[in-house]
Amino acid sequence: MEQESGDAVRAAWTALGGDPAAIGSVDRHGPAGVLTARLPVAELAVATVAAAGLAAAELARSRGLRVTDPVPVDTGGVATAFTSERHLRVDGTAFEGFAPLSRFWPAADGWVRTHANYPHHRDRLLTALGFDPCRTDDASLAAEVADRIRAEPAVGVEEAVTAVGGLAVAIRTPQQWSAHPQSGAVAREPLVGLRLDGPAAPRRLPPPPERPLLPAAGVRVLDLTRVIAGPVATRVLALLGADVLRVDDPRLPEIEAQHVDTGFGKRSTLLDLRRPTDRTRFDALVADADVVVTGYRPAALDRFGLSPEALRRRRPDLVIARLSAWGFSGPWARRRGFDSLVQAATGIADVERRADGTPGALPAQALDHGTGYLLAAAVLRALALRGERGGAWSAELSLARTARWLLHELPAEGPAGPASAPDPSRWCEERDAPVGRLRYALPPVCLPGGPRTWATPPSPWGADPPAWLPS
Repeated sequence: MEQESGDAVRAAWTALGGDPAAIGSVDRHGPAGVLTARLPVAELAVATVAAAGLAAAELARSRGLRVTDPVPVDTGGVATAFTSERHLRVDGTAFEGFAPLSRFWPAADGWVRTHANYPHHRDRLLTALGFDPCRTDDASLAAEVADRIRAEPAVGVEEAVTAVGGLAVAIRTPQQWSAHPQSGAVAREPLVGLRLDGPAAPRRLPPPPERPLLPAAGVRVLDLTRVIAGPVATRVLALLGADVLRVDDPRLPEIEAQHVDTGFGKRSTLLDLRRPTDRTRFDALVADADVVVTGYRPAALDRFGLSPEALRRRRPDLVIARLSAWGFSGPWARRRGFDSLVQAATGIADVERRADGTPGALPAQALDHGTGYLLAAAVLRALALRGERGGAWSAELSLARTARWLLHELPAEGPAGPASAPDPSRWCEERDAPVGRLRYALPPVCLPGGPRTWATPPSPWGADPPAWLPS
């Protein structure tokens, strides 16, 4: 298992273009039997967290800080962080992970997975299936939706719901997904698309403080992400000292628990880019940013003038990190997607089938979390490279490409054994926040002399001004 872990770390770090000699500095320790599954989920989790730690250490050294001790990776802390949404408590209250209409449904010839956590996605799902979205009796609705889907072919449901902007995919085997045109497009993309887009003068950041070790101190990150993967990435950057300002459209409110869980260390503001005054404020933020991270579908932000080319006209050496569900090319590139749907479409749900034959799921939303840590690592490496060589750097990652890595490229594990996960409480902490008393998972990315937790609790959604902190 240690050899497999080393192989996975090597694969992740190689995908990031990192120095192979750095891999020996990873100190993996902690309990075994975490994130048990048929697929090597634990190895993916350890490798992506280790990659973020290695990239953080590299950036620290590039800024003149001494990092001499190993980069620790605690398997218990990694597993707890990868299921952080399950451990979150606000004033003692836990939160449901999925809405009643987000689930697997038997179809006439297979299974369908839907996602309806957001109200607008719920409404589109119901509209596609011929139901009144104004109905509020979801318990009764679930039975009727089940009957409707059971009478239809799985791909037919997928196409009907997608046509109205809803979220549903047919459950496919890995072989069926491999024959799909989108799978071929994803296979041609790298696990981490970190590249130099054009010339720009090197821009070294001012030296950060020696202690605590904060490699990203002084870095300004504009966070245009939602849900889990993108916010996990920017949560890592906030831990490491970056000034992370999350910007949301006031017309698209976030799920509260999701925002709290991924909002540590950040600030949150609202801007409607259709309004001239808000657009002017946003452009000023871009002009002073070091990094822009986006988590919307490819080209979804282009109508607001937020393509990478347009952003670079405001800040030529901007680091641009983009995340998508299905990849950046192919027929599904512009489709909406979530971790659960990517698991379903790519064959993961089939591989992880339960004993009764129903589709299964990974023990964590590992595509979201794993891609998030890789995205953070890519940003950290891009900042180090920009400081040393100059240039305008970008990174592109997708949940579907991470799924391919898990299914086909990481060392395979045997059948899942009995769950024996340790008590997560040792990797959780409590603190007061504006939203209440929080119990939350501690960050798994650690550096010797670095912070144990985030400097600030999550801000309430939209509570902060659209401005950077003073330098």
